[in-house]
Amino acid sequence: MWELVKAGGWLMMPIVICSIVALIIIIERSSTLQFSKIVPGRLREQLITRLRENGDISRTQLMNVKEKTPLGDILATGLVYRQYGLDSMTMHMQNRASVQIHQLEKNINMLGTIGAIAPLLGLLGTVLGIISSFLAITDGAMQDPTLLAAGVSQALITTAAGMVVAIPALVAYRYFQRRIVDINARFETEAGLMIQELYDYQLLADARLPLNQPSATIVKSQHTDDEQLGDTLGFDTENTHQPA
Repeated sequence: MWELVKAGGWLMMPIVICSIVALIIIIERSSTLQFSKIVPGRLREQLITRLRENGDISRTQLMNVKEKTPLGDILATGLVYRQYGLDSMTMHMQNRASVQIHQLEKNINMLGTIGAIAPLLGLLGTVLGIISSFLAITDGAMQDPTLLAAGVSQALITTAAGMVVAIPALVAYRYFQRRIVDINARFETEAGLMIQELYDYQLLADARLPLNQPSATIVKSQHTDDEQLGDTLGFDTENTHQPA
């Protein structure tokens, strides 16, 4: 193996570095982008069941759910802000989903970059190998074929090495991209189902009741002010509101 690296010339070093980085990213993303770690089963059902049984979930429990999994972060954020209405709840869930997708895409663009530049490095090695071969010919390599073979071998080895690194990197890049699309779709599905279940079990309505109470208080205070004004002026406020 080391002999091939030496025969490929100095351009084999960046190709080898690209292969090591690509291998590390593939292993790390394969371990991270697992549905069981990102979208745990029955998490939404457990949250809705606890809401139906207890009427509410403490903020401490929701923070604990947020820290465990990306899906838990999204759903718990929605439950934290559900008291402010559906629009606020949906907006905060969308923001957290964007943050989680960005984190899941970590280093994937690097993998795509390696898949793109590795063949170019191999092509550059090919060009440099051919150039060295022609230079050897002008220096009298026809009498010594080994000088000509060195340039040809460099061209072939760097080209093959670039392809060997680029093909797995591009395959993994496309695979991880599709996995993230599937995860994003699952996020949207779970969030939509949670909102639907909150409506079905009237859990959103209970959360918005405090928002409707101030208007009733204002109306009540207006009637009280009218009664006090009527007592001060010495006439019946009820009769003033009746048509003549």
